[in-house]
Amino acid sequence: MNSNRALVGVVSVLALGLTGCASETASSGDVIVKASDSECAISAKKLDAGPVTFKVTNNGSMVTEFYIYAEGDRIIGEVENIGPGLSRNLVVDLSKGTYEGTCKPGMQGDGIRETFTVTGE
Repeated sequence: MNSNRALVGVVSVLALGLTGCASETASSGDVIVKASDSECAISAKKLDAGPVTFKVTNNGSMVTEFYIYAEGDRIIGEVENIGPGLSRNLVVDLSKGTYEGTCKPGMQGDGIRETFTVTGE
Protein backbone atom coordinates (compact mmCIF):
# COMPACT_ATOMS: atom_id res chain seq x y z
CA MET A 1 0.00 0.00 0.00
CA ASN A 2 2.80 2.48 0.88
CA SER A 3 4.63 1.72 -2.36
CA ASN A 4 1.46 2.59 -4.31
CA ARG A 5 1.26 5.96 -2.54
CA ALA A 6 4.91 6.63 -3.30
CA LEU A 7 4.34 5.77 -6.96
CA VAL A 8 1.32 8.10 -7.14
CA GLY A 9 3.43 10.86 -5.57
CA VAL A 10 6.26 10.39 -8.08
CA VAL A 11 3.83 10.37 -11.03
CA SER A 12 2.15 13.54 -9.70
CA VAL A 13 5.48 15.36 -9.40
CA LEU A 14 6.50 14.28 -12.91
CA ALA A 15 3.16 15.46 -14.33
CA LEU A 16 3.57 18.86 -12.68
CA GLY A 17 7.09 19.14 -14.09
CA LEU A 18 5.87 18.39 -17.61
CA THR A 19 3.07 20.92 -17.25
CA GLY A 20 5.63 23.59 -16.33
CA CYS A 21 7.66 22.85 -19.47
CA ALA A 22 4.59 23.16 -21.69
CA SER A 23 4.29 26.87 -20.92
CA GLU A 24 7.45 27.61 -22.92
CA THR A 25 5.80 26.62 -26.22
CA ALA A 26 2.31 27.36 -27.47
CA SER A 27 1.10 25.49 -30.54
CA SER A 28 -2.04 27.57 -30.93
CA GLY A 29 -4.54 29.51 -28.94
CA ASP A 30 -3.85 31.87 -26.10
CA VAL A 31 -0.62 33.40 -24.84
CA ILE A 32 -0.80 35.02 -21.41
CA VAL A 33 0.92 38.39 -20.96
CA LYS A 34 1.36 39.77 -17.45
CA ALA A 35 2.20 43.46 -17.64
CA SER A 36 3.32 45.57 -14.69
CA ASP A 37 5.22 48.80 -14.14
CA SER A 38 8.53 46.90 -14.45
CA GLU A 39 7.79 43.61 -16.23
CA CYS A 40 6.32 42.18 -19.42
CA ALA A 41 6.04 38.42 -18.87
CA ILE A 42 4.94 36.41 -21.92
CA SER A 43 3.93 32.81 -21.18
CA ALA A 44 5.46 31.27 -24.33
CA LYS A 45 8.80 31.93 -26.01
CA LYS A 46 8.07 29.69 -29.03
CA LEU A 47 4.84 29.75 -31.04
CA ASP A 48 3.52 27.98 -34.11
CA ALA A 49 2.65 30.17 -37.09
CA GLY A 50 -0.98 31.22 -37.42
CA PRO A 51 -3.52 33.15 -35.38
CA VAL A 52 -2.51 33.85 -31.79
CA THR A 53 -4.49 35.57 -29.02
CA PHE A 54 -2.36 37.51 -26.55
CA LYS A 55 -4.36 37.90 -23.31
CA VAL A 56 -2.82 40.98 -21.69
CA THR A 57 -3.46 41.74 -18.01
CA ASN A 58 -2.17 44.94 -16.45
CA ASN A 59 -1.01 44.22 -12.91
CA GLY A 60 0.74 47.59 -12.64
CA SER A 61 -0.30 50.99 -11.34
CA MET A 62 -0.10 52.84 -14.68
CA VAL A 63 -2.12 52.55 -17.89
CA THR A 64 -0.15 50.38 -20.33
CA GLU A 65 -0.03 49.33 -23.98
CA PHE A 66 1.07 46.06 -25.59
CA TYR A 67 2.70 45.83 -29.03
CA ILE A 68 3.98 43.03 -31.26
CA TYR A 69 7.00 44.17 -33.27
CA ALA A 70 8.59 42.38 -36.23
CA GLU A 71 12.08 43.05 -37.54
CA GLY A 72 12.89 46.75 -37.85
CA ASP A 73 10.31 47.72 -35.21
CA ARG A 74 7.48 47.16 -37.69
CA ILE A 75 4.24 47.05 -35.69
CA ILE A 76 2.26 43.84 -36.29
CA GLY A 77 -0.45 44.60 -33.74
CA GLU A 78 -1.19 46.69 -30.68
CA VAL A 79 -3.68 47.15 -27.89
CA GLU A 80 -3.74 50.44 -25.98
CA ASN A 81 -5.19 52.01 -22.85
CA ILE A 82 -5.14 48.94 -20.60
CA GLY A 83 -5.89 50.39 -17.18
CA PRO A 84 -4.56 48.97 -13.91
CA GLY A 85 -6.33 45.71 -13.06
CA LEU A 86 -7.85 45.37 -16.54
CA SER A 87 -7.31 42.86 -19.35
CA ARG A 88 -7.52 43.13 -23.13
CA ASN A 89 -6.92 40.69 -25.98
CA LEU A 90 -4.78 41.17 -29.06
CA VAL A 91 -5.33 38.72 -31.92
CA VAL A 92 -2.65 38.58 -34.63
CA ASP A 93 -1.78 36.15 -37.43
CA LEU A 94 1.95 35.49 -37.15
CA SER A 95 4.26 33.99 -39.75
CA LYS A 96 7.66 32.38 -39.18
CA GLY A 97 10.20 34.75 -37.63
CA THR A 98 11.43 36.53 -34.53
CA TYR A 99 9.19 39.05 -32.78
CA GLU A 100 9.14 41.24 -29.70
CA GLY A 101 6.20 41.57 -27.37
CA THR A 102 6.41 44.97 -25.72
CA CYS A 103 4.61 46.42 -22.72
CA LYS A 104 4.68 50.21 -22.35
CA PRO A 105 3.81 51.23 -18.79
CA GLY A 106 2.64 54.84 -18.79
CA MET A 107 2.22 54.49 -22.60
CA GLN A 108 5.58 56.06 -23.39
CA GLY A 109 9.16 55.19 -24.26
CA ASP A 110 10.54 52.02 -25.85
CA GLY A 111 8.81 49.78 -23.33
CA ILE A 112 9.80 46.47 -21.81
CA ARG A 113 10.54 43.97 -24.58
CA GLU A 114 10.40 40.17 -24.60
CA THR A 115 11.63 38.25 -27.65
CA PHE A 116 9.79 35.17 -28.95
CA THR A 117 10.04 33.07 -32.10
CA VAL A 118 7.42 31.68 -34.45
CA THR A 119 8.04 28.47 -36.37
CA GLY A 120 6.19 26.66 -39.13
CA GLU A 121 4.41 27.92 -42.20
